Amino acid sequence: MRIAIAGATGTVGRHVHLLATDRGHEVVALARRNGHDLEHGPVPASVLDGVETIVDVSGIQTLSRHRSRRFFESVSANLQQAGSAAGVKHLVALSIVGIDGVDAAYYGGKLAHERAVERGSLPHTILRAAQFHEFAEQTLVRGKMGPITVVPAARLRPVAAREVAEHLLTLAEGRPRGRARDLTGPRDELLIDMVRALLDARGERRTTIEMRLPGSFGRAMASGRLRGHANTERGTATFAEWLSSQN
Repeated sequence: MRIAIAGATGTVGRHVHLLATDRGHEVVALARRNGHDLEHGPVPASVLDGVETIVDVSGIQTLSRHRSRRFFESVSANLQQAGSAAGVKHLVALSIVGIDGVDAAYYGGKLAHERAVERGSLPHTILRAAQFHEFAEQTLVRGKMGPITVVPAARLRPVAAREVAEHLLTLAEGRPRGRARDLTGPRDELLIDMVRALLDARGERRTTIEMRLPGSFGRAMASGRLRGHANTERGTATFAEWLSSQN
């Protein structure tokens, strides 16, 4: 099968790329570093010649609801237009568990992304997944304020990005399903504990402070709703196991 990956060099996209290649698929890598501006487009239909399925794992580093909405709506519209023109049969998109009713910050952008996929012309599948184990590293980088790191108060059920990629690829190989069963990790974690464990594993000494973020975005993170529901698919690798595998 010929598969296009939007965001092919990102945290999940690089795993989807490797796994798809390992399974014998032909991959079209859509990423800025490969010369594809998915947001400002348009994406030439010729890029998707022969592609049966698009896996959309594109993303943007922002906490702005307006910026994230603009990004995801533009990317989705460009992929839909090019995919329809090229005869693509299936669009698989990645979203986040527990974001219903949290139309704020980045989550507002992901809700807009889901709506754009659902109203588009391409048959689709949406997979909502929990935050990745890799989120600890991203938090460590974003939260640095001089000698300390500020970590949002968050109760999560994180999952390995590679396991998310495996599920996405399996969905891409099948028929469009609309909304797929959510995917979360095997156990609950506090984000502050994840960040501290990451620092310990690296032998780094750094002061970390947990802070509850304001508004509905902060409430969603602290409340535990981003762990997803009880009836979800579960990944197998715990954060501790994943962390050990990184060394």
